[in-house]
Amino acid sequence: MRLRMLVQTAQNYLAEGRLDEAAQVWEQVLAAEPENAQALFRLGQHRFFRKDVHAARQLLERAERAEPGNVNIVLSLAFAFRALQDNQNEMAALVRALSIDPNFLPALLAKGMLLERMDEGRQAAQAYRVAIATAPADELLSAELRNALAHARDAVRENAAALDLYLKERLDPIKAQHAGEKLMRFEECKDVVLGTKKVYTQQPSLLHIPKLPAIGYYDRDEFPWLAKLEAATADIRREAIAVLDEGGSDIQPYVSHPEGAPINQWAELNHSPRWSTYFLWKDGVRLERQCRKCPATAAIADALPVIDIPNFGPTIMYSVLAPHTKIPAHSSVTNARLVIHLPLVVPDGCRFRVGSETRPWREGEAWVFDDTIEHEAWNDSDHYRVILMIDIWNPYLTLAERELVGALLNGVRDYYGGERVDTITGLPVSPVPGGA
Repeated sequence: MRLRMLVQTAQNYLAEGRLDEAAQVWEQVLAAEPENAQALFRLGQHRFFRKDVHAARQLLERAERAEPGNVNIVLSLAFAFRALQDNQNEMAALVRALSIDPNFLPALLAKGMLLERMDEGRQAAQAYRVAIATAPADELLSAELRNALAHARDAVRENAAALDLYLKERLDPIKAQHAGEKLMRFEECKDVVLGTKKVYTQQPSLLHIPKLPAIGYYDRDEFPWLAKLEAATADIRREAIAVLDEGGSDIQPYVSHPEGAPINQWAELNHSPRWSTYFLWKDGVRLERQCRKCPATAAIADALPVIDIPNFGPTIMYSVLAPHTKIPAHSSVTNARLVIHLPLVVPDGCRFRVGSETRPWREGEAWVFDDTIEHEAWNDSDHYRVILMIDIWNPYLTLAERELVGALLNGVRDYYGGERVDTITGLPVSPVPGGA
């Protein structure tokens, strides 16, 4: 009972910043229990704070022997070795700390710093890459850790630039031998090795078809009919502006999760007109009234290889993003489909990221992308951005696979009572009134 009271008193003094008084009480704890790990640890920290590093080391070594699995004790001992300029024992302590918790951010950063002091900049960058990959959001960190992490990012960038220059001498002669060939895939591979880009995989929330290529932006040469779509941009834009200017209930928020659904990153845009849509097709249903108002758009869409799965696709719509609005990073429902963007109204400051590649939209220049790879969008301008979005079949699916995918999705849907599925999350949602 007396020992517990002493420990509580010492902790209270620490919380109040009364460090010397806390140390006196920890001494009493240690007198009563000579190998009390907490008292040894706190007294070691106090000695370190008072610049008595040799005494701090001895106390912290005893604390580690008393409680070898306490990562904070081992890290504090590493700091004591740093103050004593004992690189070998500091590294050994950091290795022990990381064997207890491989993702312990302070130890990962300390390891990188030690390697830098040992003039092992390349190895330091490798340690820093691990730290950056495991670090939580900056706002969750102390100012000291945020600063250390910022330094780590700088070191990783500098090392990546140096490695890129080093590799250039070896790669450029080979590239010269293959001049004119498309090397974008290799360039992204190299950037992943350098650490300047990360690997993004398909993450469909509803249906994943294995062994389809995970391509962010597809090569437009695979879709020769894109030129015909682009040639109709002026007519499509005119129809889009007319129906959007008209307003009315056919313009709906794109994100419309019902109450009680897990909305996560969609909280800000849920039921918000900041990202709104005008549907011509929705979940495989042609909305005749809307299509009659937009005959040029409907006609060109009818000529494309749109996905055809009753109750699921296609969805064809004008997508409107309000000024200074961001669509958060997300992935969609199935890699059985790809998505076309045809930019219609694009003020400066609008861009789109798929995987590790960010592109600006340009009016009249369409692209095809896999929306099961993480993507996000920004409108940093003072004006609205408008694009046409069209679902098409993934060209790598056979006719048999397309038919079977449709039967599979509708079979699962019917089994669960015919609920509509959200095109972002893959979750069942309540029906949305159509516009036929």
